[in-house]
Amino acid sequence: MTIVSYRSDPRLDPGPDVRTGGGPTTPPSHSGPSWLRPAAVEQLMIAADGLFILACGTGCAVVYHLLSAGTVGKVDVDVAASLLVAINFGLLITVQHGYRLKNITNLPRQWRITLTTWTGVFAALLAIAFTMKVSDEFSRGTMISFYLVGLAALLTWKAVTSRWTESALRSGVFANGRVVVIAEFGLAASSAALMELCQHGYRVMHTLEIRAKDLSSPLLMSRINAHFEDLIAYTRENKVEDVFLLMDWSRRHAIDSILDGLKVLPIPVHLIPDANVSRFLRYPLASAGNTWTAELRRAPLSWKECALKRMLDIVGASLALIVFAPVMLIAALFIVCTSRGPIFFRQTRNGFNGRAFRIFKFRSMSVLDDGPKIVQASRDDPRVTMVGKWLRKTSIDELPQIFNVLKGDMSLVGPRPHAAAHNSEYEQLIGTYAFRHHVKPGITGWAQVNGYRGETRALELMEKRVEHDLWYINNWSLALDVRILALTAVREFLRSKSH
Repeated sequence: MTIVSYRSDPRLDPGPDVRTGGGPTTPPSHSGPSWLRPAAVEQLMIAADGLFILACGTGCAVVYHLLSAGTVGKVDVDVAASLLVAINFGLLITVQHGYRLKNITNLPRQWRITLTTWTGVFAALLAIAFTMKVSDEFSRGTMISFYLVGLAALLTWKAVTSRWTESALRSGVFANGRVVVIAEFGLAASSAALMELCQHGYRVMHTLEIRAKDLSSPLLMSRINAHFEDLIAYTRENKVEDVFLLMDWSRRHAIDSILDGLKVLPIPVHLIPDANVSRFLRYPLASAGNTWTAELRRAPLSWKECALKRMLDIVGASLALIVFAPVMLIAALFIVCTSRGPIFFRQTRNGFNGRAFRIFKFRSMSVLDDGPKIVQASRDDPRVTMVGKWLRKTSIDELPQIFNVLKGDMSLVGPRPHAAAHNSEYEQLIGTYAFRHHVKPGITGWAQVNGYRGETRALELMEKRVEHDLWYINNWSLALDVRILALTAVREFLRSKSH
């Protein structure tokens, strides 16, 4: 016997009425007005931001003129400037998708883009005013107070709207788009995607559930014909706006048959991703001609971020070379005078994308190991020369890596490169080790400033080092690089004082 059931969405109706071959049940209630939908909320947020900005600009101008001159005077220029700021601010936040409901609830992101956009708009308009020689029209006191008061008001407003929107999404206030769902039996009650649709503007009126064996049958439509006709009639009578299909995407025949049956309805039909597909569709989509791909793993740094990091490397390495040139010269003289062998120790390391390069260091040992088997230097290692001990304690032996940075093999900050022999060993022992090669290796890194440096006698120590390196790669920013460089300088200074 074919089983087809109509029911209200159990997440919106506390007592779902499941019936075999029955008609539609009473639709679930909702707490918001019918016009309150995501698109309307987003437009209201844009308008509210504009009114806040206009009110702050006008208010600051009036108060400043009253306090400084005792009269309101002409504030038309300030009102016009406030309107211009409001328009540009709204447009820039819209471009950054700041008015989408899911982004409104992300308060840290809201504050960040509000601060940067607000500051950017002011800087741009002041630059334009100066270029056009109309800056005399604006009072500095009015502009400064407008910037500060407007920023404080916007940040407070964003906090209020974020909390209200989050609460409204949970309670289904925006679920006012009337829809019906045609689902494989049992999926509607467990679908996270359907739950999210209910939160973000859709109100499930009824669900038509079909058994898996019927969905796989070539006679699907004839088996469910009576219930399908009832659904069509219900959709027309109750002004349903959308139909959602919730079933395994591999059921191509069933999807095509149901879609063909729904052609009599002039409303959109949506296919909800199944459990296997949805996890991939969370990734950014990229197109190549008519082919779409899901970017399952992005490059760690975009070309803009790479350019910023490279700029910091060149400027920082050039300054470091100038500052440490005398120290490097003295170190080279000590090495020549106290032991036989080359000044520099060069060893094969793996860099960005696993490519091999030769790292430069001041020679601090009596051996020049570089092959398939390398023994790590340890405390009180007899292979370390007298000068080498001083070089290692002060980290001066690492200074020649400045040349590696200028060559482009390394960066000032990044995961420390290990000898090729150790690299091969740890790639076999630590599953995530290879991810370290997603950025250039560095002279210093996040692991090093957190205490994971030097010899790694236990595998657990290397695992912690890799964990910190991966955190750095996933959370990279120019500010983080500067912070790590500053922490390295402080730690090296304190370490040298302790010795």
